[in-house]
Amino acid sequence: MRWGCHLPRASWGPGLGRVLQPADERIPFLIHWSWPLKGERPLGPPRAFIRHHGSSAGSGPPSGRHGQLFQGIAAAEAIQRHRQNLAEWFSRLPREERQFGPTFALDTVHVDPVIRESTPDELLRPLAELALEHQPPSAGLPPLALSQLFDPDACGRRVQTVVLYGTVGTGKSTLVRKMVLDWCYGQLPAFELLIPFSCEDLSSLGPAPASLCQLVAQRYTPLKEILPLMATAGSCLLFVLHGLEHLNLDFRLAGTGLCSDPEESEAPAAIIVNLLRKYMLPEASILVTTRPSAIGRIPSKYVGRYGEICGFSDTNLQKLYFQLRFKQPDCGHGAGGFSATPAQRDHLVQMLSRNLEGHHQIATACFLPSYCWLVCATLHFLHAPTPAGQTLTSIYTSFLHLNFSGEMLDSTDPSKLSLMAYAARTMGKLAYEGVSSRKTYFSEEDVRGCLEAGIQTEEEFQLLHVFRRDALRFFLAPCVEPGHLGTFVFTVPAMQEYLAALYIVLGLRKTTLQRVGKEVAELVGRVGEDVSLVLGIMAKLLPLRALPLLFNLLKVVPRVFGRVVGKSREAVAQAMVLEMFREEDYYNDDVLDQMGASILGVEGPRCRSDEPTEDEVFELFPMFMGGLLSAHNRVVLAQLGCPIKTLDALENAQAIKKKLGKLGRQVLPPSELLDHLFFHYEFQNQRFSAEVLSSLRQLSLAGVRMTPLKCMVVAAVLGSGRHALDEVNFASCQLDPAGLRTLRPVFLRARKLGLQLNSLGPEACRDLRDLLLHDQCQVTTLRLSNNPLTAAGVALLVEGLAGNTSLKHLSLLHTGLGDEGLELLAAQLDRNQQLQELNVAYNGAGDTAALALAKAAREHPSLELLHLYFNELSSECRQALRDLGSTTEGGARVVVSLTEGTAASEYWSVILGEVQRNLNSWDRGRVRRHLELLLRDLEDNRGATLNPWRKAQLLRVEGEMFLGH
Repeated sequence: MRWGCHLPRASWGPGLGRVLQPADERIPFLIHWSWPLKGERPLGPPRAFIRHHGSSAGSGPPSGRHGQLFQGIAAAEAIQRHRQNLAEWFSRLPREERQFGPTFALDTVHVDPVIRESTPDELLRPLAELALEHQPPSAGLPPLALSQLFDPDACGRRVQTVVLYGTVGTGKSTLVRKMVLDWCYGQLPAFELLIPFSCEDLSSLGPAPASLCQLVAQRYTPLKEILPLMATAGSCLLFVLHGLEHLNLDFRLAGTGLCSDPEESEAPAAIIVNLLRKYMLPEASILVTTRPSAIGRIPSKYVGRYGEICGFSDTNLQKLYFQLRFKQPDCGHGAGGFSATPAQRDHLVQMLSRNLEGHHQIATACFLPSYCWLVCATLHFLHAPTPAGQTLTSIYTSFLHLNFSGEMLDSTDPSKLSLMAYAARTMGKLAYEGVSSRKTYFSEEDVRGCLEAGIQTEEEFQLLHVFRRDALRFFLAPCVEPGHLGTFVFTVPAMQEYLAALYIVLGLRKTTLQRVGKEVAELVGRVGEDVSLVLGIMAKLLPLRALPLLFNLLKVVPRVFGRVVGKSREAVAQAMVLEMFREEDYYNDDVLDQMGASILGVEGPRCRSDEPTEDEVFELFPMFMGGLLSAHNRVVLAQLGCPIKTLDALENAQAIKKKLGKLGRQVLPPSELLDHLFFHYEFQNQRFSAEVLSSLRQLSLAGVRMTPLKCMVVAAVLGSGRHALDEVNFASCQLDPAGLRTLRPVFLRARKLGLQLNSLGPEACRDLRDLLLHDQCQVTTLRLSNNPLTAAGVALLVEGLAGNTSLKHLSLLHTGLGDEGLELLAAQLDRNQQLQELNVAYNGAGDTAALALAKAAREHPSLELLHLYFNELSSECRQALRDLGSTTEGGARVVVSLTEGTAASEYWSVILGEVQRNLNSWDRGRVRRHLELLLRDLEDNRGATLNPWRKAQLLRVEGEMFLGH
């Protein structure tokens, strides 16, 4: 994985103008911005509104006067209620959009995609074989703004019918929604009445007859009063027909008769045909949106202007989109918001903008507004508080749901094949072959081979043609990287791994043995009962010994096929687990850092030597496989026409669990261990994770940058486990107090807890105190070294020590305690009766505080060892501490130097080991001064002893000092 908006179609059902219903997830219309409508307040201008081309912003709200057509009070009120209802409906967020919190729910600013005017000659021109390249604008045809769509054409003729077309993901639904809301807020003064129709909704009515007036009245109740005025509205009436590909239109007179009466009942398709013919309401304006494959369903003589929606073909539009998406002024730190300071958001936008300028492949992907949305959603997932149950797989599944929900490949085809199901079969095959052969660049032959595999009939070639025109560009993009020109890549690298995983879990990958075996098993299953009955009768009448054998073979065939399928599942699980635990990837960043770095422009993943690896990395592939088997994603995929049977999901899960149980027990590097936990998080199955991770005893994530998302992942996977963890190591993980609170369920399971080198300050000690006071705390060793806790933090820690009964070893080395901190420990140490070892070395403490703590340690009933080396102690104090530790009255031993009397201390290796581990993070000048004092002690004691054994020991320690430092 090298790097890592559209907005779904409008779905306007009956009763739009009736009682307003609460927004719910059934409204599949993703919006760029939303004005929250409170109660029945009058419509006013939106608070934030920017248009890139031809802006009509600044127009005042609609007045009570509606031109010459709707002068009456009743008509004006009906139009006003219609505006309010439309605005309320079109301002609602679907579930997929609401899950991202205030950043995605506020009235963000809209950025228009580029609309390029095209001619009928261009539409008739044969497309390139793969239809992936974006055609440059024709000379003399500048981009169009929404406000210019119905301007007179080049010959001065009035334009009444406009057809906007674009592939999946270019923003057709957004433009329709934008135009409707523009009209609601009085920013399209040329039209006094706007009536939007969803062709998907009309197609669901089938051939049932209904008049145009009935269709309008059923959907927009307030307009019942002014329906008689439609015939005289002229060009002030605008019909918006969204998603024409859902309707099968027949413009032949033999197929669709002429009808000019809006009150005459006809099939909905016939009404649309007569509207487009200009035989019914000939003066009305019509805007049509459609996919490219359906443009030819309207004869060009009925179309005044064609416009191709080209997406964000300008990088500046992409950057503007991201700036407006992330820099929302009202986005606070509340639940679900984008929890970053303005400086952090600015930094995020700057990094993304630099990557768009310098990394052309991501700019190629963001050519489609839908992928701009995916980038925003992914960054929100990585950097903002994540709602419960949201996973990376669910984001990609929601992304496809927003773009493909309800979409058939070809509405005229009897098979009614889901567009997403076709993509999973073709693009999934290409993606999986790429993962299997470890490549991300595909030749034209590779793409054609996967698209045309198994095609034999004319109908299948027609479906392929539709997919090429409408959706191929959504999944594949021409590669613009040097050295790979002329090849194709998946629009987003992670999409390749997602589709490869989808191809597997849908059971679309079948070997020849499986295909033949399935056919044989089905055949035997159909005739098996009858043949078994006949053989049973013959076996009784004739003495043929072979018949019972044949009888049993018929029963065995289905079992053999079942075992073949089972072996295939095990092979897939084996490949998935091996991909997860590849040794070549052990020194990569974890997958979450890889994804963030690829979007924001940091090169990754890197191998140990920080050189680019020649081998492609597909570490998201197993994550997506696990995520697609979760119940939530299976429900959404079923809505897309890609159902995963529950039994198949269970059998796949069993196969994966079996392989994970064998390979998951090995000790993994921290980044790979986090990837393993992320797989379980994506799977969203606590019982599965508890069984697989039951053997985990050591959790070492040292050096992994623990973002809020990673903390949440670890807590979600391991927080509910029951068995204790022998050691939990979060050293040098950039943890903060919020991370400590998130990880508390994991800390409660730990016996040894390492939190060193995390820049934890006094505020973090409040959470550590609560951890120690928790009745389920079983921490015996707590390492807090190299954190700026200070005396203020220790004041909180001693409260936790007073009420804790499990802690035995506490390291506060280099925590900035000073004299105040040591004196506080000395005064409060007796409140804890279980502590056995206390390390307060390298804390800048002086003689008085050190002696006070040493005396308190000597009187402590359980303390055995006190570390005081590398403090600011005089030679007299060090000698006093040695004398105090050499008494035979019992109590704690005090380690203050490398020597004890004239002999080497038995803890000399501990002291030098601490120096060796922390040399890079400590003040080198200060460490050098302390080492010189220790060396002088060694030399003095070596000269003071005549024992050759002691001299040899002191020389050895001295040699280790020079060798290591």
